[in-house]
Amino acid sequence: MAQGSRQIQSQAQQQIQTLSPQQILVVKLLELPAVELEDRIHAELLENPALEEGKEDSSTDELSESTPSETESEGGDNDYDSLGDYLYEDDIPDYKLQENNRSKGEQPEEIPFSDAISFYEILQEQLGERKLTEHQRELAEYLIGSLDDDGLLRKSLESICDELAIYAGVDTTEIELEEVLHIIQDFDPAGLGARNLKECLLIQLHRKIKVGKSDPILMLEIRIIEDCYEEFTRKHWDKIIKKLGCNEDHFNAAIAEITKLNPRPGASLGEAIGRNLQQIVPDFIVDTYDDGNINISLNNRNIPELRMSRDFTEMVEEHTRNKANQSKEAKEAMMFLKQKMDAAQGFIDAVKQRQNTLMTTMQAIVDLQHSFFLEGDESLLRPMILKDVAERTGLDISTISRVSNSKYVQTNFGIYPLKFFFSDGYVTEDGEEMSVREIRKILKECIDNEDKKKPLTDDELADILKEKGYPIARRTVAKYRQQLNIPVARLRK
Repeated sequence: MAQGSRQIQSQAQQQIQTLSPQQILVVKLLELPAVELEDRIHAELLENPALEEGKEDSSTDELSESTPSETESEGGDNDYDSLGDYLYEDDIPDYKLQENNRSKGEQPEEIPFSDAISFYEILQEQLGERKLTEHQRELAEYLIGSLDDDGLLRKSLESICDELAIYAGVDTTEIELEEVLHIIQDFDPAGLGARNLKECLLIQLHRKIKVGKSDPILMLEIRIIEDCYEEFTRKHWDKIIKKLGCNEDHFNAAIAEITKLNPRPGASLGEAIGRNLQQIVPDFIVDTYDDGNINISLNNRNIPELRMSRDFTEMVEEHTRNKANQSKEAKEAMMFLKQKMDAAQGFIDAVKQRQNTLMTTMQAIVDLQHSFFLEGDESLLRPMILKDVAERTGLDISTISRVSNSKYVQTNFGIYPLKFFFSDGYVTEDGEEMSVREIRKILKECIDNEDKKKPLTDDELADILKEKGYPIARRTVAKYRQQLNIPVARLRK
């Protein structure tokens, strides 16, 4: 009897946890980024004749905002298809070369999306040919996924350490990441995985030496980039010749060879395999104005308006009027029509719910990270986890997680994945929120000021931090110390 009661109770719990088909549809649509949602809608339009694109409403809706036209995005200052273009752009200040430093008037490039094989997949194939530990392979895959479309690593290794800890639960150090990054930098084409243009060029030059092409001109090319990079970018040729004491003819030959190098190895790889690039539009657009106002909109420029098919509606009305005299075949036809119309209405409602949920979530993120969206300064990002957004929106944490996954936001300062805005933090005894970055900074200060004849152990550091109001466990201190590339106490003497 007791066993039967447990079975009944278990069955009841199972029923409570079961999602309805409509809820499942909403969840699936919620996970899709804008490009995949567009494909899903077009597939539904083909599959369900009761659903059609709405043409009659030409008014602008807050859920149908679009980004600037493609012509406005073309020809930006950062489009360097060759090194020669880079060298002869005198008026471009250095900060313009950074992805996250644009003025409001400049439109950030959209993120490319390939429907053929991507260069990321090609790098994964090359990775499969290397003998690595499981941990190294995990780090390598994350680094490959962090490369931009030019094949360069714009993020710092420190921030990647944080991301791995927060999103993947993987503990690593900058030293480990550096070792794995050097492996990726050995992939083809040369220059992949570089952290800046200088490193990109040097990787390509050193690769020439590896294949046995060392000569005086090549060695001069390396010296120019290594020792005179600043003068090189400003084309101060006379200064370089004087500094290196080289022959002018040899110098001109070296410059001619350097300008043949590729500053965008990832892009060239895409061209080499003939991949068909489409422009992937960010899911959100956040515009910040000079008066401090922030406007949020969904970017649905390619997502059609949906409505019930007028033909289906008229047929259902006709069948309803003649319900009394219907044959068996007519009743079956009526059932088919109603099923398709119910499915169409359910899909329309699910799309609307997705849009509302996305807007609610993005608004909460902007509210919580308001200072960043005003200034674009990453140091202004406050600690924020999924729970913070869930509490502010009244949505479930799993819903926030689905919204944050694979979604991007276009801001005045660049394009960011939503996950960029999430980071762990601590609350001090005074109630002040501190990010992990700030905790590491304080930890480093403690170690810098320690007695080098008697370095502090991790336990002692944990006690000091606790006295300062940061209750951190010893193992956490050890993790942050490793991320700072600081050895254990006995090796710091």
